[in-house]
Amino acid sequence: MSLRKVFRSRKFSRSFKEVRALDTADDGDRLDAAGDEGNAWSNLLPELLGEIIRRVDTAEDQWPHRQNVVSCACVCKRWRDMTREIVRSPSHKGKITFPSCLKQPGPREQPHQCLIKRNKKTSTFYLYLALTPSFTDKGKFLLAARRYRCGTHTEYIISLDADDLSQGSNAYVGKLSSDFLGTNFTIYDSQPPHSGAKPSSGRASRRFASKQISPQVPAGNFEVGQVSYKFNLLKSRGPRRMVCSLKCPVSSTGASSDSMSPDGHKMDDKELAASGYTILKNKAPRWHEHLQCWCLNFHGRVTVASVKNFQLVATVDQSQPGGKGDEETVLLQFGKVADDTFTMDYRQPLSAFQAFAICLTSFGTKLACE
Repeated sequence: MSLRKVFRSRKFSRSFKEVRALDTADDGDRLDAAGDEGNAWSNLLPELLGEIIRRVDTAEDQWPHRQNVVSCACVCKRWRDMTREIVRSPSHKGKITFPSCLKQPGPREQPHQCLIKRNKKTSTFYLYLALTPSFTDKGKFLLAARRYRCGTHTEYIISLDADDLSQGSNAYVGKLSSDFLGTNFTIYDSQPPHSGAKPSSGRASRRFASKQISPQVPAGNFEVGQVSYKFNLLKSRGPRRMVCSLKCPVSSTGASSDSMSPDGHKMDDKELAASGYTILKNKAPRWHEHLQCWCLNFHGRVTVASVKNFQLVATVDQSQPGGKGDEETVLLQFGKVADDTFTMDYRQPLSAFQAFAICLTSFGTKLACE
């Protein structure tokens, strides 16, 4: 039987809600050992198995065809381990395959193009990976978020499951918390961003009411970034001004090839974690005399004028010696294309989770900033 027929003969999930078990399963998973021992596919030589999965990974670059890579992980435990190793390699270049990829850096050259759908009645937002240039196609579901009012501040709960948006859910991946004015936001991750990271203190960062429910589930959240909107007390004309400080993700396999310190030596995960935050700011628009409005070049990805539209670029981190910024390369852009449809394009060093959280801060009225 050919490999293609084996894939077609099995039923595989097309959503992260059902595939999540593959990404979080540990070595103690219950598998049908007797079936694996008698299966010729599970007894392939490691070199041959790795070559098969690498070819599938290279050939199926985009969704929906990339589900064949997920199919490889569904064959048996050996195939899943090999698929994980190949997918998480530094040469993966930002491809989205498993839920864990949503917290890995995006691609370097061409950004991931995504869509955000808003449901005003339920205060819910859905993130999709665009599969076609059309703004009407939903694409591949990635994340969902719901806005909650908690006393004097607002929280956005971010989940892998569009139907289960709570901090107690297994699909919970993080949250966004704002202050009373909605001008300062803190991004929390459900998992530690690096080894040795400690949960943030305070009630706003707590995940559960109790101190701990399971050794495998952290009771707290881990702060990974902040977003601030500058006040516009004089009510001068112009778009919102924002600054983001983010603890950007690193490759799970160690330091990437371009993670270098100012003196030229390669930095490991602990050094990267201690090297400070990546500082982003919104790209300044130009005033168009003929149109009498502020303009930014979104290259056709934004079609409706809105105060929510923005582009973020890297800036110099003054606290770090030798810090450099590139104010021409857009790392994240967000804009409106319909009443409840927005585009989100992001690239390295941002992850899909961080980019989605930053875009969520743009929703809502900010009287002090406009």
